[in-house]
Amino acid sequence: MDSCVIPLRFQSLSLVQTTDFFYPLVDDPYIQGRITCANVLSDLYAMGVTECDNMLMLLGVSSRLSQKERDIIVPLLMKGFSDLAVEAGTSIQGGQTVVNPWMICGGVATSVVHANEIILPHNAVEGDVLVLTKPLGTQIAVNIHQWMDDDDKWLSIKHVITKEEAVKAYQRAMSSMARLNRTAARLMHKYNAHGCTDVTGFGLLGHASNLAKIQKSEVSFVIHNLPIIAKMAVVAKHIKNDMFGLHKGSSAETSGGLLIAFPRTSAAAYCQEIEKEEGTRAWIVGVVESGDRTARIIDKPRIIDVPNKDVEDQLW
Repeated sequence: MDSCVIPLRFQSLSLVQTTDFFYPLVDDPYIQGRITCANVLSDLYAMGVTECDNMLMLLGVSSRLSQKERDIIVPLLMKGFSDLAVEAGTSIQGGQTVVNPWMICGGVATSVVHANEIILPHNAVEGDVLVLTKPLGTQIAVNIHQWMDDDDKWLSIKHVITKEEAVKAYQRAMSSMARLNRTAARLMHKYNAHGCTDVTGFGLLGHASNLAKIQKSEVSFVIHNLPIIAKMAVVAKHIKNDMFGLHKGSSAETSGGLLIAFPRTSAAAYCQEIEKEEGTRAWIVGVVESGDRTARIIDKPRIIDVPNKDVEDQLW
């Protein structure tokens, strides 16, 4: 499961808790703080838990930073984390900060809940469909933004993407990673979700496989559609040795979307309500079939560019 669920000695209550930390991946420390907070909370949201009672912040401050750099970067990172925690309806009451050779940021999210607030991840059945609530491609977008300062690496992709397009993809990735999955989690209850995980470091196929393994029914997940941040699919095809494995589902994501199994009859309505409430899309990406608790992506999945049309001065 994405979070631990610990029955408490008090009748019908459980403690749901998760922790996560990783290295900064964007230039803006305030946005990085927001991404970190969203990433930590997603493990609660993957369990259908929408109310977080407390967060802790974990921070490793690089010993390589000058005092001036620390004085600028650390408060901005902490503010970004705190601001998004407030937007999520929670607050930070503690944490730990250490000096480290490299920057690390993360946190702990905790909630005390009744059983009906949790959606267990193992109830997918044959005939369900799979929904994804954020586009893929954040790892590539962040990396090629860094490659803009490396002539050799940029040379390998400059024929398929401009620097302006790379910057916009990076901005889209930051926007997506800093967005909470809270609305997606709340609507899971309304539309009778049968199981969920969030898509992060193992990539889409890795997390789909982990979810498939724990199903009570003998089912398998088959993924047909890959919604990807615009231009990242074509860039991925031109990167030597398929470095990221985007089309294979192995490209890591940070603060990615929820991958949810829904009854076929409710999935489309769920996607429509997400778009109505948040102005961002969710996609039906696959199906649940009778099988051996595995997951796969078909040989030629449909690539969905997100957005499908670029509008000047608009991200999505």
